[in-house]
Amino acid sequence: MIGNLSLYDNLVLLLYFSIVMVIGIYSAIGKDKTAKDYFLAGRDMGWLAIGMSLFATNISAEHLVGLAGSASIHGLSVGYFEWFAVLILFLLGWVFAPILIKSNVYTMPEFFGKRFDGRTRTYLTILSLAVYFFTKIGVTLLAAGFILSRIIGLDMFFASILVVLLTGIYTVIGGLNSVIKTQIFQAVVLILGAFFLTVFGLKEIGGLSVLTSTLPQKYFAVFKSFSDPDLPWTGILLGAPILGIWYWCTDQYIMQRIFSSRSINDAKKGTALAAVLKTLPILLFIIPGMIAVEIFPTVSGDEVYPYLLGSNILPSGVKGIVFAGLFAALMSSLSSAFNSASTLIANDLYKVRNKNSTDHELVLIGRLSTVMIVFLTIVLIPLIRMINTQIYIYLQHIQAFISPPIAAVFLLGIFWSKATSKGAFLTLIIGGIIGLVRVILIFAGDFIIPESIILNLINQLNYLHFAVMLFIISMGLMIVISLYDTKDEIEIGKPKEIIYPKEEVKFSFNTEKIDDYEIINQNKQTLNA
Repeated sequence: MIGNLSLYDNLVLLLYFSIVMVIGIYSAIGKDKTAKDYFLAGRDMGWLAIGMSLFATNISAEHLVGLAGSASIHGLSVGYFEWFAVLILFLLGWVFAPILIKSNVYTMPEFFGKRFDGRTRTYLTILSLAVYFFTKIGVTLLAAGFILSRIIGLDMFFASILVVLLTGIYTVIGGLNSVIKTQIFQAVVLILGAFFLTVFGLKEIGGLSVLTSTLPQKYFAVFKSFSDPDLPWTGILLGAPILGIWYWCTDQYIMQRIFSSRSINDAKKGTALAAVLKTLPILLFIIPGMIAVEIFPTVSGDEVYPYLLGSNILPSGVKGIVFAGLFAALMSSLSSAFNSASTLIANDLYKVRNKNSTDHELVLIGRLSTVMIVFLTIVLIPLIRMINTQIYIYLQHIQAFISPPIAAVFLLGIFWSKATSKGAFLTLIIGGIIGLVRVILIFAGDFIIPESIILNLINQLNYLHFAVMLFIISMGLMIVISLYDTKDEIEIGKPKEIIYPKEEVKFSFNTEKIDDYEIINQNKQTLNA
């Protein structure tokens, strides 16, 4: 039992964990016969499961901490990313999902590999795995440990290991089917917990009218000035969609749910449901942060959410539901990261090098990979304890430096038939290096740029403005390199797959069992003939 919680709260948490484990293990029965069953839930997920899973995957522990904390400082304007997510989810469902589902792939790196080449596939696989560990898994555990240690006195190491092991058990056994089925329940618990926190918080301060009448108007301003250091309106309007396209349309962490769809129609309805659910954080995660300003005037930032949960505004039993919502956010995100990472390892690293591997082998590799990832996550926990909340904020920004090159390559690869494999690979490499330079400047800028005006300007540029700049550079690189590459190949008489008729490329997307290189060779022979 958790000593700082009442008997009723502990019973609620025990019930939550019991239901999650029962759903996770029961969902695994007979669902791992093939690689498609284990990694994509048999491609048999309906729209309700997809929509709930997308929402639960997206909302993690750092959402609860970060949105409430940012709202206590900036107000409603921190909802920008949630608003843009609604639009991009419809874009995903009606524009990109049909193309991606018809490509008949298991992962997004595999899709990039079919559109371009194996180098691009391998690069994105390794990059995705690194991002999962240092942002999705690492930041999620940091945020959760930050809350649990401050509110209920749980040792971060013990609590994190317990949650990681419980999540790992049903993820290893049942794969994506268990992950999605548990996320349906977790999404309900998450929403319910956030709803109770908002309702009882408003009751504590006297209602929403008190909030709107007493807080300064800056909390209700939607657009911030161009010079705002965190949320300039130009950065939001131009930069947030770039981050959104990368996250919602190219990241395996999200896209694995789309690949598991029973049909394109289910994918559309699922993304529509997720879009509707994405309007809830504005009310259920942002408003509590503004409520905290009224209740705790001297508290702001990351301390806000722990103060709310540790206060007496929640009655016994209800507090247990709110805590269950926190664990639901934590476990749903971790299970998605574990499952997506194991899918990448099995399909984009192992299968590429072992083309004759059987379904049994791939499922075994997937399970072993999940076990390895769970073990590495436990090893990572002591390092996370050394990270302070300021670095947590930096980690949130890192995604803005990773996403622009990937978004640029993805969009041009979809909509521009002349985009070449060389253009894609070099754009990802060069764009990645530029983004890496910015990351290094964030962590070590004070030591390496005291005399450099240019590096200082890059370091001081708002992260959203930097994302826009890097996206434009990446688009330019992709176009210039692709055009030069095509011209060079035509001049020396060596036709390449990138100058094939558009129909040829579409054919390769719909091919499941023919190796990419065989398709390229067949196309070359056709052109030479």
